[in-house]
Formats: sequence, structure tokens, C-alpha cells
Amino acid sequence: MSIDQNRSAVAHLLRRAGFGANGAEIDAAVKAGYQATVGALLGAAGDAGAAATPAPDFPLVKDPKKGNAQQDYELVGWWLARMAAVTQPLVEKRTFFWHGHFATSLQKVKSVGFMLKQNQTMRSLGGGDFSLLAHAMVRDPAMMLWLDSAGNTLKAPNENLARELMELFTLGVGNYSETDVREAARALTGWRLGPDGGSNLVPKLHDGTAKTVLGKSANFDDASLVDWLLQQPASAAFVAARAWNRLGMPGAIPGDVSGRLQAAYGAQRDFNALLRALFLDPVFTGSQARYALVKQPTEYVVGVLRALKIKIDASSGSKDVAALRTALTGLGQIPFYPPNVGGWPEGTAWLTTAAAQTRFVFAEWAVGKGDLSQVAGASPSMRIDAVAHLLGVDGYSDRTAGALREVVADPKQLVTLALLAPEYLVN
Repeated sequence: MSIDQNRSAVAHLLRRAGFGANGAEIDAAVKAGYQATVGALLGAAGDAGAAATPAPDFPLVKDPKKGNAQQDYELVGWWLARMAAVTQPLVEKRTFFWHGHFATSLQKVKSVGFMLKQNQTMRSLGGGDFSLLAHAMVRDPAMMLWLDSAGNTLKAPNENLARELMELFTLGVGNYSETDVREAARALTGWRLGPDGGSNLVPKLHDGTAKTVLGKSANFDDASLVDWLLQQPASAAFVAARAWNRLGMPGAIPGDVSGRLQAAYGAQRDFNALLRALFLDPVFTGSQARYALVKQPTEYVVGVLRALKIKIDASSGSKDVAALRTALTGLGQIPFYPPNVGGWPEGTAWLTTAAAQTRFVFAEWAVGKGDLSQVAGASPSMRIDAVAHLLGVDGYSDRTAGALREVVADPKQLVTLALLAPEYLVN
């Protein structure tokens, strides 16, 4: 199968800015043009899919024992259903990116209400001024519970949030000292969860004396601390690199790419402007970045749901949610359950023998529920092209094509095998 490079570039964009696209969606984007498609992805158009999957209503409380399993299932099911249903997938892809950046787990937080609130904050603030999101995360109840800042006092400053704020959220390793961590922890003292599910500063528990952070002495509080960290040259470079590694390519970000992304990010710290620059960057649009990433399990599962037009029942007792959770558990990634504050791994870590078996079981389930009419309606000689179009794959290697040819008589087997092909597992 010959590859149309312009179409391949558009398909690459739709994979990275969302959860993949079927052939019809790629065809429409090709017709609109690459730059227009980037504009549409970043636009604020209405989203019927989002409107059709409203968030559950959970109380903003913490269960000190074990949480609420029924609500837990409903929360995970809702977000998967929303990611599968939206017509503006970049919003959910961006929210998923921030979930990995400000990684927080329900396993310790034990409040679906707090986790949902954090998720909504990432969605609403994730495309604008990064400082607004960073300020919100420092005071976010789920984050406070996750990093123990809800018990932070001037007599016993807890360093967890201060450390991760610098290492994982704003600056990166090597751009601060242990003294900076200790001083920053003092700036974050005094915050408590309020009875209304919000966060409040208790002045008598806050250290109101001078602290010295990254060479500056001032009476830092949480807000002025975040502002100071984001003013560091290392911060813009760090944010650009994080976006590039998750949406562009693995490994160190090329210096010229970093410069272009930082310039777009600018003094306003505009994350959508950074994304626009990323998607239009010549390194991103070139062949080097194409298929350079491996789909994370959530990206894979949601992409299959979207490609096969599967609408899932997201209610707490749903068999659909149970099947999706089983698949994601086997693949090693359930939303709202990152393994640690560093988030999930990337790349070939997802390509294990155990994961291959889980994908097979999930693919069979999806094929049993999905719309295969595009493949079933094609003549056997055209079905490999049809399944590639359905899944938004540019083309298949000779080895993959040979395996697919052996099952073209059976549309279900063909689509199942295509969902397991290397060409569909890469991003």
C-alpha cells in the first residue's frame, strides 16, 4: 500500500492531538488542510459528545477507610465514556496529559469527589495560562491529600509538595537544591481542607517569616512561591520538554524545537499556544516524529472505542466498565490511579507479553460490540484497505499484511488482528 504523505501527516496529528481517527475523519481533515485542522483542534467549538456525557455528582468528602468502590467505578467509566464520545478530543487528551503531569491517585486520596474536582480543574484551566493551573493544583484538595500538604504546619513543614512542585511540576531535576525544598515547604504551611470540600489557609499555622528560595529572600506564601518558580528560565524549558515527550517524541527535546515552543508559550505561559507551535513544528510534522511513540493503554482503549463507534454504559454496575477496567488493569493503566507522583511510564514499557494477551481479549470484546460494517461490506480483496481506513492506519508492513490476508474471509478476525498489529500500537 503506497502512503500519501500529506494524509499520513494529518493522521499523525489526529493521533497525537486526540485518540486517533478513522478514515472518514482523516479524509475530512485532509480536505480542510493541516493548519486549519490544528486551528479546529485548538478552537472552542461546542462539543455534543461532552454535553452527552455530563460529569457525575459526587460529594466533596474523604472516606478515611477505603473510599467508595461503586463511585470509583462510575468515575473511571464516566471519563472513558467522555473520551470516547467527545467531538473535540484535544480537550480530553490535554486533560489526560495534565493528569500524568500532576499525577494524583484515588488509592490514597479516597475521594471520588476530590478527584473529579481536580479533573475538572485540569480540563477548564489546562489550555490557558499555566500559572493559573499551577496555583490551582497547589491548593487542590486531592493534591493536598496525595502529597500530605493538608497537615503542613510551621512547626513541622512537610516537604512532599514543595519537592514535587519543583521537580515534577515546574522546574525539573537539577534546577533546585535541598535547601530550596526546605524553604519552599515553609511557604506552603497552614493550608487545610475546609468543611465545604475546598481548601483554606489557617494563618496561625502558616510560617509568615522570610524564606530564601532559589536565591531570593521574601515572605513567600504558596502564591508568590509558584509565581517565583514559574519565573525561572528552567520552568518554560521544562514544560516544553514535558509536552514534547508526551505528544512529540521520546528522549531529549531538540534545542531548536525547545526554543520555538518556549517562544510560543511566552510570558503569558499559554499552553495552547505551545501546543499549536508543537503541532506546526517541522520536526513534529516530519517523518522522524511519526510513529515515534507507543500508545499508552488509555489512548489505545479509547482509540478502539472511537474507531469502532462503541458507546459504553458508564454506570457503576456496567459490564462495559468492568470489561474496560479489566483491560486497563491488565495493560497497567487505569485513569485516576497513577502508580506514583511521577505518573505512568512511556514507550516500550507498555509492550509486554502479558499486555499482548490482555489486548487480544479486549480486541475480541470490542469487535463483538463494534461497528464493522465498513470492513464486512468490502469485498475480501479490499478488506485490508478497508480495515486500515477504519483504524486510521497509513499502511501495513509485508509481514502484517501477510497475516491479515489469511483472515480476510472473516471480518471479525480481521479487525481483531488489525487491532493487535504493530502499526496500530504505535502513535
